Amino acid sequence: MRIWTASTISIFGSLITRLALPFLAIIVLDAGAIEVALLRSVDLVATLAVGLVAGAWVDRLRRRRVLIWSDLGRAILLGSIPVAAVGGWLSYAQLIVVTTAAAVLTSFFDAADNAYLPTIVERDRLVQANSALAASGSAAEFTAFGISGFLVQLLSAPIAVALDAVSFLVSAVLIGGIKAEEAKPPTRAERTSVLAEIRVGVRLVVRDPVLRSFAGAQMALAALWGVFGATWLLFAIDELELGPAAVGVIAGLGGLGSLMGALVAERATRRWGIGRVAIGAMLLAAFGNLLIPLAPAGAPFIAALFLVGQQLIGDSSVTVYDVTETSVRQTMVRDRELGRVASTFRVGAGLAQLVATVGAGVLAEAIGLRATAFLAPIGGLIGAAILFASPVRRLVRLPTAPPQEEGLSDMARAADVVVGVGRDEPIGG
Repeated sequence: MRIWTASTISIFGSLITRLALPFLAIIVLDAGAIEVALLRSVDLVATLAVGLVAGAWVDRLRRRRVLIWSDLGRAILLGSIPVAAVGGWLSYAQLIVVTTAAAVLTSFFDAADNAYLPTIVERDRLVQANSALAASGSAAEFTAFGISGFLVQLLSAPIAVALDAVSFLVSAVLIGGIKAEEAKPPTRAERTSVLAEIRVGVRLVVRDPVLRSFAGAQMALAALWGVFGATWLLFAIDELELGPAAVGVIAGLGGLGSLMGALVAERATRRWGIGRVAIGAMLLAAFGNLLIPLAPAGAPFIAALFLVGQQLIGDSSVTVYDVTETSVRQTMVRDRELGRVASTFRVGAGLAQLVATVGAGVLAEAIGLRATAFLAPIGGLIGAAILFASPVRRLVRLPTAPPQEEGLSDMARAADVVVGVGRDEPIGG
């Protein structure tokens, strides 16, 4: 219950910031497409720079401590934004610094996050737990995005960011109250070099055809989000002439779509099999994102309906894919390899998203936002093709768990095969 509550509150605050920071850059600091893309890109650059190292260190440390200190650090960083705004010295450079430093802490948090779940949840209930976390996160998305536009419009973007800082403090307190025993980290004598441990994590993904295919599909999906993140908000504001409140409500409906996906994911995989569901979800994600550039200018109500369609179709299908992919990896990786595998997925996705984000920002200046947005669905199509051409297509049930490590507690033995990676979606995704 503490993990569920902490996750829901933290996601709620983070999603407000996800909308408020770009609004802050666009409205307060007069940022354009390239500046918004750069703000998004430094987040990804930080992830790429420290992601693999974070995974290796998380496999050496107590995950609960990593989660707490990451929350506290992000609370301080984000809290500096409203302070600077009140003092009158807020600048675009500060946004870049805060976003970069927070991304470093997020890399450590994400590497530890889902790997910590088996400490308190038995392996045979992990799919249910993932679906529950996805459902509560979706409900938070629906609420946070739904009110974030109004908060920005009524209270200002810096005050909206302050709510996120508070949410990280609450999350740290809740996680700090958990007393469940973790699997014992390796001793200094048992460790190898960080570089050697990173290579182990990368090799686990590259050499396994199922993990390798899911990693490739995740990178294709991340490229879709890269184009989406660089174009969606500016497209909605500049070309479709939608205000912050309308954008917030539309983005919030994506949470409703994600909730629908979380509720049907387990049932869908039981009925049609894991591979078919993962491939179908990718295709639906591509179709949903095609609705964005098809939204007509000069007709705000109709354009809003197109964007709502993307939120409901695209977000629900991506959530189904995420639950499916995460559940597969949760049965294939041993406890003290979890952080490295999660970070390998995250760094690969971050690299693809960085290239797509920067490229989309440059293209948007050259050929326009609408033309650039047509590129996003290609990521979903490529992801579906990768999965279809791999053993994932024939995957009906979860793979067999790997051999267990020596010396783990009974609780850890029941769940030492868990790994997950948080999806780093852009605003409105």
